[in-house]
Amino acid sequence: MATGSSNLNASASSSSKFLASRKVFSSSFFHGFQRNHGNRFIASFPSLHASSKSTSSRLSIKCGVRFRPCIDIHKGKVKQIVGSTLRDSKEDGSALVTNFESDKSAAEFANLYKEDGLVGGHVIMLGADDLSKAAAVEALHAYPGGLQVGGGINVNNALNYIEEGASHVIVTSYVFNNGQMDLERLKDLVRVVGKQKLVLDLSCRKKDGRYAIVTDRWQKFSDVYLDKEVLEFLANYADEFLVHGVDVEGKRLGIDEELVALLGRHSPIPVTYAGGVTVMNDLERIKVAGDGRVDVTVGSALDIFGGNLPYKDVVSWHTRQETLMV
Repeated sequence: MATGSSNLNASASSSSKFLASRKVFSSSFFHGFQRNHGNRFIASFPSLHASSKSTSSRLSIKCGVRFRPCIDIHKGKVKQIVGSTLRDSKEDGSALVTNFESDKSAAEFANLYKEDGLVGGHVIMLGADDLSKAAAVEALHAYPGGLQVGGGINVNNALNYIEEGASHVIVTSYVFNNGQMDLERLKDLVRVVGKQKLVLDLSCRKKDGRYAIVTDRWQKFSDVYLDKEVLEFLANYADEFLVHGVDVEGKRLGIDEELVALLGRHSPIPVTYAGGVTVMNDLERIKVAGDGRVDVTVGSALDIFGGNLPYKDVVSWHTRQETLMV
């Protein structure tokens, strides 16, 4: 672990040397540059040529939709919280809305998912406290290689979580810094853990009729909006996307079909949607709206998290979908 930490510190130090020339991007940059410079935008990022080709290839294949389980950890406990009510610890916590708190540990949930053969689930630390970090690591140890981890991930700690057993690290606020995408930070992460182990959390909220990526516990709007060009560009730096529909997440209000459709239509890499699932039919609606290309996470609605939707029914649905995969 000491070796990994020293490598991370060296990477961070190297990155800081370029701080003055660091590139930050917004959606207006993507589209403005394309309008004014045409193909020079693509030429500046050669891998986008391959992305365009792989996009058409992927979008011609129908896949079975997978259920991705979750373990949300807050102050060391497994909880289901309305994410949009989270605040920094220095602020008044009275507005926090908790749907459920489990008496089972994060490791117990990890073992459950392992026994049921569910891979690619998300362990999310809803805070930077030591208890949450310890609980997350225990879950990774219980199911090595079967879970992704997010929450406070940066260039200094990402490799540590991979070494502790995470299949991927999930990142958002570190990359979308001060409302803009920090490309140098993103490249630093890719150099440290590799594209194949990086998941970008592009959770978003509606703003002026478009989906803006939100950061810092979903409290701050970035000026990057989800669309075809942004998804194709970011796919060059990540293995998967994770997207919470923040306007419906944790509220059991039904899914955001418009957002699911956007992801199914334009994401060139695997993508998981979370938010609003209440009944079994919502899973089928995601499958249809996402054209069979969008995986799904279910949280508060599950009976293991205090909801009414039987976990075993969702696992059975997942198993049926696996038979459709190509």
